[in-house]
Amino acid sequence: MTEPRSVVITGASRGLGLASATYLYKQGWRVVAAMRSPDTGLEALRAATGARANDRRLIGVRLDLVDPASVTAAAKAIEEAVGAPYAMVHNAGIAAAGSVEELPSDVWEQMFATHLFGPVALTKALLPSMRAAGRGRIVVISSQGGVRGIPAIAAYSAAKGAVERWAEALANEIAPFGLGVTILVTGTFDTDIITDEGAQDYRDFDGPYARHNATIDRRGRFAMRFARPPHRFAPKLAKALNEKVPFARHAVGPDARLLLVSNRLLPGWVLHQVTRVAMGLPRQSTLREEPDNAHESENHG
Repeated sequence: MTEPRSVVITGASRGLGLASATYLYKQGWRVVAAMRSPDTGLEALRAATGARANDRRLIGVRLDLVDPASVTAAAKAIEEAVGAPYAMVHNAGIAAAGSVEELPSDVWEQMFATHLFGPVALTKALLPSMRAAGRGRIVVISSQGGVRGIPAIAAYSAAKGAVERWAEALANEIAPFGLGVTILVTGTFDTDIITDEGAQDYRDFDGPYARHNATIDRRGRFAMRFARPPHRFAPKLAKALNEKVPFARHAVGPDARLLLVSNRLLPGWVLHQVTRVAMGLPRQSTLREEPDNAHESENHG
């Protein structure tokens, strides 16, 4: 009997990761669910899939992407459990709200560790076995913030943009060994990473960016009314795992598709203005403060 293909999914305890792990398990995949709290995460997955505690097609692995030792241990546990995984899905992520000036430096470091440095380390650890197997696929979950820099989530946008460039470079490097890479640019899905409970919030609603923060918050909450449920994402991921081309990039969701088309066709300055208007931000120089010496000059003029 042929062994089912194995897939490693990071961040599998919630949101898109939980929905994807559930869907792929039901499609016959052997799912390695990598997460910070596998005890509670596996409980949720078993409830969603109906899998028993000793099911060899549903395996939990502890993974904290900001901890290099945890990444090393997770890679070892994955290879001991399934050998060379057929596919790896880099889904785990965090979010933080706040302007560049408001976000602490350690938030930037955590953002890049979670979205880029950790995934790179895990990939490097598993690539030798995947290269030896000569088949498989690496899928990177990006978002609209990885396509264009989005105000109030600059650290998240920067990290997602960086991971897309890494994935593009990686695709050419590993294609000769029979491996492929897919980037999935997600639209707005109803996951807790973008809710009050799931995102770190550093916005100051009384400071210099108060007007930005209030408007963006109001429009963001309105947009969430149209967010798609996570289970709508999972079939798109399953389709990506079956691709054979060396590199692919797809939008998942109508808003993501519109952004990719616009980003390809419109000049950068136009997209900049579209973003400003959509998010209700003031026009250039609207909030500029008069220098103190300007008033002094007027008084002595």
